[in-house]
Parts: sequence; structure tokens; C-alpha cells
Amino acid sequence: MKTNLETCKNCENQFDETFKFCPHCGQQTKEDLTVGVLFYNTISNYFSFDARFFKSFLPLLFNPGYLAKKFIEGKRLMYLHPAQLYLFVSVVFFFLLSTVVVRDQVQSFDTSMKKTLETPLISDSTKAKAQQVLDSIEFDSVLQPLKEKGIPGLKASEVKVLDSLIKASSKKKTTNTLTFDFDQKKVDSLIAINASDVAVYKEMGMSDDAGYITRKFYMQVLKFYKQRNGGQLLQAVYDTIPISLFVLLPIFAFILKLLFYRRGHYAHHLVFSFYFFSFLFTVFSLILIANNFFEISAWIDWLLVVSTFFYLLVAIKRFYNHGWFLSFIT
Repeated sequence: MKTNLETCKNCENQFDETFKFCPHCGQQTKEDLTVGVLFYNTISNYFSFDARFFKSFLPLLFNPGYLAKKFIEGKRLMYLHPAQLYLFVSVVFFFLLSTVVVRDQVQSFDTSMKKTLETPLISDSTKAKAQQVLDSIEFDSVLQPLKEKGIPGLKASEVKVLDSLIKASSKKKTTNTLTFDFDQKKVDSLIAINASDVAVYKEMGMSDDAGYITRKFYMQVLKFYKQRNGGQLLQAVYDTIPISLFVLLPIFAFILKLLFYRRGHYAHHLVFSFYFFSFLFTVFSLILIANNFFEISAWIDWLLVVSTFFYLLVAIKRFYNHGWFLSFIT
């Protein structure tokens, strides 16, 4: 008896026309695209994800190692896929981090940096008093021996003239030490007229014989001073966190592979890592949400953070079938 074959519109493989679904990809064989079908597929896919997520949520939080073990055993449709769960939870966590924490900290840091730049490190009166003390010490160290021993050929009146000359020359001295206590009005005026960077560096305190490193240092100081936006630096630090954690996850799985090299392939350890990092992001997300709406004591936050370490111990014990001692030392 001849069997009529039908070609799947999705994967283009052939199968018996009596089949209602393609045995290769699972698409329904005869289904006209209507508005009802379109919304039914969308809603069914959404609730399929939604149901598996909530079915995975409680074991993820309160049953360490359970999801990873079940996934390795072959139950891969009952719970949310580890990579899918990790991506979903990480997106939620970094969204909360950027809206709840980063934005406020960046604005606060930016405001404090601007206030610091606008406030002189040392008041003019304090600098004047300090300079007077230094001058008096220097004058005494130079003139006192002259007054005691005298200089052959110089009269007392000529010593007084020498004293006045030393005092006058001391007022013209400049320092080559690095300092942020420059005249901001003069620096702003030079920037306003588009003066050369070298001229601005000198006004900020850089000497003519400054070396390469010193010039680079003043270049960065001027760049930061022009922007007066310290929040961008903090924002750049926070922007590197997702990439760092994304790189850290396979490294963490590789370390587990080295420690438990007889416990399956690298993919098994990667599954464990996906679920553990998903747990971390879930806990941190709950902490951010709770602190945004309630006044949570700091010791409670630290207790939750420390609990993730014990969660890891229990998860390792259950997933790798180790005793408590081996789980702790590994």
C-alpha cells in the first residue's frame, strides 16, 4: 500500500500525510493562519513560559540543587530551561539595579564631586597664615646666623636691606608640587577663550619641566574638570558588571569541572552554574525590591547575602552526592 507523503512548511521534511503534527519539528500540519490562531499561539507560548517559570521559582529558592539534578536526569520540559531562566532573571536584576541603585548613586556621586570641585581645599586665610609661618622659619634660619656672627664689611643698616630683599624675593617663589588648589576662575577663563591645554596645565600648577607622566596626569585632571561629571565614571563601572558576570559563569563551571572531573561532562557543571547564578540574581533582586519599598536593616541584607554561601554548600552536596565535609572544602 502506497503512503502519501506531505512536506512540512516549516522544516521541509516529508512525513505521512495522516500525521497531524510534523514528527521532525512539531508544527501542526494543517493550520490556516487566522487572527484566532495567531493570538492563541502567542498566549499559549506566554503561559507555557509563565507556568514553567513559577513551577521553577520555588524549587530554585528553597530546594538547592533540585532543578539542576532534575534537568540532568532528563526532565527538561517540566521546568524552565537553565539558560532561559538565567537570562530572564539576569535581565530583571540588572534592570532593577540600574533603576533603583545606579541612578541614585550616580546622581549623588556627581553632585558630591561638583561640590568638592567648587569648594577650595584650603581657604585663603589659612594659606596666608601657613605661608607666613614658613617665611618666618626660612628668614630666621638665614638671617639669625648673620645677625649673631655678622658679615665682614656689612653694617647693621645693610643687613636690614638684605633682610628686606630676601623677604621680597620669597613672595615671587612658585612651587612645582602637584596641587588641585588652583585658581578656578582663571582656569575657567582660559577654557572659555579656547586657550591651549599647556597654558591651562601651567595655570593648574604644572611646571615647565614636567615629565611625561605628570603631563598625562594633568591632562586627565583637565578632562575631568571640564566635564565635572564624576557620575559617568561610576556609571562606566556599573556597566561592566553584566559582562563580568557573564564571563564569570563559564569560569565558575570550569572550576567545578576541575573539582568534580568524574561527575559528568562540562555541560553538567554549566547547568548547575546557570541555576546557581539564577538563584543569586533572584535573591539580589528581592533585596533591591524590598529596600526600595521598606526600611530593611543592614544586618538582614548581609544575612541574606551570607545565606547564598550555605545555599551553594547544600546544592553541591545534593547535585554531586558529596558529604558535608567534601562539599565545604571544595
